[in-house]
Amino acid sequence: MKIKKAVIPAAGFGTRFLPITKVVSKELLPIIDRPAIEYVVREAYEAGIKEILLIISPHKKEILNFFKTNEVLENFLIEKNNQEGLRLIREYDHLNVEYVIQHEQLGLGHAVLQAKEFVGNEPFAVLLGDDLFYGKDMPAIGELIEVFEKYDGHILGTMTVRDEETIKYGIADPISNQKGPVYELKGFVEKPKTEDAPSRSAACGRYILKPVIFKYLETQTKGVGGEIQLTDAILNSTKETKLYSYDIKAKRYDIGSKDGYLKAIVEYALRRDDLKDKMNEILKDNL
Repeated sequence: MKIKKAVIPAAGFGTRFLPITKVVSKELLPIIDRPAIEYVVREAYEAGIKEILLIISPHKKEILNFFKTNEVLENFLIEKNNQEGLRLIREYDHLNVEYVIQHEQLGLGHAVLQAKEFVGNEPFAVLLGDDLFYGKDMPAIGELIEVFEKYDGHILGTMTVRDEETIKYGIADPISNQKGPVYELKGFVEKPKTEDAPSRSAACGRYILKPVIFKYLETQTKGVGGEIQLTDAILNSTKETKLYSYDIKAKRYDIGSKDGYLKAIVEYALRRDDLKDKMNEILKDNL
């Protein structure tokens, strides 16, 4: 089946970016002149996905305004004959962006469970907003879609990490004697020490999931941190479907961290014809 729907959890408080996230959702923090959430939605759209569901908390409805028509602003731009401005704010008028409220913050698994009605009986994509990907030839989630079309199972997007970094991530545990780049997994290990890590492939915020996942999310007990963990439900559901990992080729930015966020701003600016010279000047002046 084709992947036609994407789920983007966006209900977290963004405490690592306080105090600004007291009044601005972390998903709206700008990467230059576009909010971070726009890059995630664009990734799904460029992979051919036209139906998007945002999982938000009750206090984050301002996220939705970015994808809604702003008639006052449109009329102002029309009056000023600002065609470029109109083009920019109308980019997503044709996109079907829906939302559902996650009233309690009970973990990623609980957030994804809120998408059950939206998804129905179809495989779907999950894109976490703290991870931005720049794919020169193909969006990151598009890479996973291609893998899904060849392998009928859950697809876990992964990235290769250094030995000392395994303790920060969920690490894929592949069945032995496989050549890759797609690996069938027997499971994954949460934040193992280097010597205990079964591989160097770490989960990185992109998934293709089959709808059977909801059966297990509905009965999943709380795990690490007292939350309903998506990874636990994925592992339990392997009784009914296979699980594969694939190291994404697109470049990842961890914008949930301040250094990753700054790196994203710099490198996205360097890719823009209107900003790259100025950014190079700024970097040169501060060496």
